[in-house]
Amino acid sequence: MSKNENNQRNMINVAFIGNPNCGKTSLFNAFTGARLKVANWPGVTVEKKEGHTHYHDHDYKLVDLPGIYSLTSYTMEETLSREYILGDDVDVIVNVVDASSLERNLYLTLQLIELGKPVVLALNMMDIVEERGMEIDLHRLPEMLGIPAIPVSARKKTGLNILMHAVAHHKDKPVDKTEHHHSEGQHIHRHHDEFVLVYSDEIEDKIDAVKNRLKEHYPDMKNKRWHAIKMLALDDEVCKKYPVEISDIADKNYESDIVAQKYDFIDEVMEECMVNRAEKSARTDKIDAVLTHKIWGVPVFLGIMALVFFFTFTVGDWLKGYLEIGLDWLFEAVAGFLAMCHVSDWVISLVVDGALAGVGGILSFLPNIFILFLALAILEDSGYMSRVAYVMNHIMGRLGLSGRAFIPMLLGFGCSVPAVMASRALENPKDRLRTIMVTPFMSCSAKLPVYVLLSGMFFGKYAVFAAFSMYVIGMVAAVLVSVILNKIMKTDHVNNLLIELPEYKTPNVRSIWIYVWEKIKEYITKAGTTIFVASVIVWLLMNFGLHGMVEDMADSFGACIGKFLVPVMKPTGLGYWQIVLALISGIAAKEVVVSSLSVLYGITNISSASGTASLVNLLGAQGFTGVNAYAMMLFCLLYVPCIATIAMIRQETKSRKWTMISVCIQLGTAWLVSAVFYQIASLFL
Repeated sequence: MSKNENNQRNMINVAFIGNPNCGKTSLFNAFTGARLKVANWPGVTVEKKEGHTHYHDHDYKLVDLPGIYSLTSYTMEETLSREYILGDDVDVIVNVVDASSLERNLYLTLQLIELGKPVVLALNMMDIVEERGMEIDLHRLPEMLGIPAIPVSARKKTGLNILMHAVAHHKDKPVDKTEHHHSEGQHIHRHHDEFVLVYSDEIEDKIDAVKNRLKEHYPDMKNKRWHAIKMLALDDEVCKKYPVEISDIADKNYESDIVAQKYDFIDEVMEECMVNRAEKSARTDKIDAVLTHKIWGVPVFLGIMALVFFFTFTVGDWLKGYLEIGLDWLFEAVAGFLAMCHVSDWVISLVVDGALAGVGGILSFLPNIFILFLALAILEDSGYMSRVAYVMNHIMGRLGLSGRAFIPMLLGFGCSVPAVMASRALENPKDRLRTIMVTPFMSCSAKLPVYVLLSGMFFGKYAVFAAFSMYVIGMVAAVLVSVILNKIMKTDHVNNLLIELPEYKTPNVRSIWIYVWEKIKEYITKAGTTIFVASVIVWLLMNFGLHGMVEDMADSFGACIGKFLVPVMKPTGLGYWQIVLALISGIAAKEVVVSSLSVLYGITNISSASGTASLVNLLGAQGFTGVNAYAMMLFCLLYVPCIATIAMIRQETKSRKWTMISVCIQLGTAWLVSAVFYQIASLFL
């Protein structure tokens, strides 16, 4: 037998499934070393992810499925997970549960056990259980559920080998013999010898009757009990796939009865297996009384975000000062080296004033970006960001909007591309389309360098408030535009948000490191690729015209493009051809606006004290004041997103028409808001 054939024979396909926020993706990362996004609210894993690991004589293909609450297909995540779990590719299901919130997680566990496939329970976050003084009876729990229950900790990487051992050992054993303390005669069917959860005699009679009916029509059907239960609950997909007349058996929809009896069994499990159950949520409830308060929840969120931006500016600017010193040295060294090599002046200008000035101008903001992502990662991993979605759900519901739509909008604080992708979590097509349209209004990290530069130059000690206001205005604009689109589309259906509020926990250093490092690496990569190319293109546009290389930039191709659009931008306070050209270049990536200003005004290190002073003087000579600067920040906040986001909108909507409509809405909103602000502010300032 060949090595490849032997590997195939020993390959075990394992599906990781669990509720949102249970640490499923963290556990998947611990096994595979994958760098998947780990966040503390639903909707992050919107597609299944695959990885591999090895333990003893077996290779494991691990599949990370979207976080779901049940196998009833109401959302796209539930549909994807259910279809995969029901397929023949899965050898073992690893049900990852948050051990500190075991009661809320066991409903899905019972549904998975009823599928009749091998299930291993991974009790994640056991370290948190211990920290809170709780205990789980690890002998009684497997007895009652009939499946292995393995304590693990994804963040400490404990219990991983034991979990894989259990997977290998139980891959052909759906359920072990269960032990329940029921008195004789309570269940006339004696089904406890076969099944973990036995329903009332009435429902068990109907399950048996439907199973017999299915056996007649579909003798090869696997797990007829599970299908019978779903048919009694009038599950649309099962009833359509296996049309069988059962009206003489089921005189009503038994879903609520089945759900209620599942939770009765969960209460029994918790009573016997969880010690100190009553005290487990005391701390979380006290904190949530303030953070999720219907009145104070939003002000607290805004206050926390304001504090985040205070540190982003103060600590970030302090670190940036040291980075600027290094960049200045690098620029001088490169210029000196090129001059020593007798390189042509125009090549030196291209390298130093074009490429290095553009890339260096962006890299100097790296400390600010680092602090911002560090703060957001801590808020996510602690469990707070799911509270923000919960609080905003109440407000958005009153506006007739989908509560689930705020999750992609929150993701938009990081990057608009995954935020647009996260709109897949919305089941209503109109809700999804509206969310895609307004998500780019959120201030992604790429816009931060523009805010830091302009607010630092023109607003002094109020720079933090000027930058922070962009985040608030972005959220307000997104909500208002969504309300208008809701009226136009006449959407009556409101998809309310079902979200689990996890227990607060100490942020995981490894998860935070992965999150921040991935974002920083992405930022640096963009500086070395997109921004590098854009800076070179801008330099070429500014130094070449119809008659070749020009001495005066006003005669260049770039100037011609900018001057053509000056009349359109004049009402917004941005009627300067250099500013217009910088904004056009920002369509490649929002950071390019800063690098373009560096190239356009010939400032090598634009974020340094001398660089910003030079830019203020050059702009001031053109009549560009603080009012113009704030109008420019507003325009950058609201206008067309980057090329990558536009491409993602096209991919998600599958429509050129709606992509163009989205671009037009954003351009129109940016122009209108900037023009209104500039015209009004100019009357008073």
